[in-house]
Amino acid sequence: MKRCCVWVLTVAVCLGAFASAQAATEVRMAGDVRVYGNWFAHRDFTGWNKAGTKTEDCFEVWERFRLRTDFVANEAVKFRLGIKVENTWGYDTFTAANPTAAIQAEIAYLQFKLPGTDAEVTAGLQPVNLPQSSLFYNSVLWSGQMAALTVKVPLIPKTLSLLTGFGRLIDSNRTFDTTTTQVSDEFDAYFLTLPVTIEGFKATPWAMASVAGRNANYAYKDTSDVAEWGNTFANTLFSAASAKNMATPGAVGYWKNSQNPFIWAGGAFEVSALDPVRFYGDVIYGAGAMADNKAASRKGWLIDAGFEYTGLETVTPQLFGFWSTGEDNSTRNGSERMPYMRSLWGPGNSFLFDNSQAFGKGSNMYVDPVGNYGIGASLKNIAFIDKLTNCLTFVYLRGNNAPRALRDARATLGNTYFAMGHDLTYNEYLVGLNFDTKYMIYENLAAIVETGWSHGQFQESVWGHRMVSRSEDNGNNAWKVAFGFTYKF
Repeated sequence: MKRCCVWVLTVAVCLGAFASAQAATEVRMAGDVRVYGNWFAHRDFTGWNKAGTKTEDCFEVWERFRLRTDFVANEAVKFRLGIKVENTWGYDTFTAANPTAAIQAEIAYLQFKLPGTDAEVTAGLQPVNLPQSSLFYNSVLWSGQMAALTVKVPLIPKTLSLLTGFGRLIDSNRTFDTTTTQVSDEFDAYFLTLPVTIEGFKATPWAMASVAGRNANYAYKDTSDVAEWGNTFANTLFSAASAKNMATPGAVGYWKNSQNPFIWAGGAFEVSALDPVRFYGDVIYGAGAMADNKAASRKGWLIDAGFEYTGLETVTPQLFGFWSTGEDNSTRNGSERMPYMRSLWGPGNSFLFDNSQAFGKGSNMYVDPVGNYGIGASLKNIAFIDKLTNCLTFVYLRGNNAPRALRDARATLGNTYFAMGHDLTYNEYLVGLNFDTKYMIYENLAAIVETGWSHGQFQESVWGHRMVSRSEDNGNNAWKVAFGFTYKF
């Protein structure tokens, strides 16, 4: 009874606050729900986790609910709050008895226009997506929420604009360092984009610079939709030598500098002047810790390109390819792979990459596009039946990494930096095939089936007999079938 009274009092207070907010502001709500069953066999080709220490459960049911609320004072000022609940049935929030609440603040930002101008300022936890041509879905460098301050300024109406911003990704010790000796425990980012749009052509040159402190906690694991493997910033930003030795003075790869800059520059291009044939492409270069120990440096390129034909009513054919620099024979001279942070890159809803899948968790093989190259084709927007659309995509890729570099890194770091099926040597390959279906039951309610298959060939001298033998027992295959519903409101 006491618990019931507390709930009633809480609801009454919330309704009172809501009514007060309505008196001063307009409140707008939107959101989405997805519920799906996911059958995934032979994850990572072994049926184990990447480290080979846990075995898989093939079937699970995921549920996610997101609610975004805008508190609008006027057309120039608003605050947006987004909350999320997500987990598998039977675990934490979705257990049958004594569930553990798991509501997350996904976004929370203030947005306003500078008086008398169209310049827009956004401050708080907000979506930040660096430019990428739309055929490849989203940025290979950073896509997701970031605690940031951004300013968007239209320079030439409908032609040229500017977006610049500052974000703090890590501040490990917050207000006070752990002792009376100050240390560099922050990781900050500064970015600039200049989208240019003219008839038949769009180009977005961009740049990003980060300052990485040696004492920041880069072992933070990203467990969001975009990184189910649990990548750490140490894996994606640093060389293999520095990922192990940053905290060990005198070791190979140890950072002698308390702070190191990381820089990226690139361009995203889309050409529709020859419509219905459209071209897409991206060029990206990134480098970090270049003025530190040679073993700590990391630098590299990623280039992608593709085209599609939009002149058919029933299907949109696409062809695409990509290439990224890979590791040479030594880990003592740094890394030759482009550093990055959070990737949502991938063409054609491909089962190999974490990209545009309708169902996030357990949706793909989470292959790293950095350090590999590949080609593929897709038939998107297949529509022969009313309200029913399909997508069929095939991708073939190989590694650009020398076997010795991956073998040496694995000898010291295990499968925590490189992992079989996630990173490939130039003697290894993967193929991926997915066929996905969406049926619109109502205007905002869809039934979706996603299927995926992948096959690989792996080098025993790099990954060891145990991992490769286990994969061969499974035919070097991985399979996924997911069915569920999405609802947007």
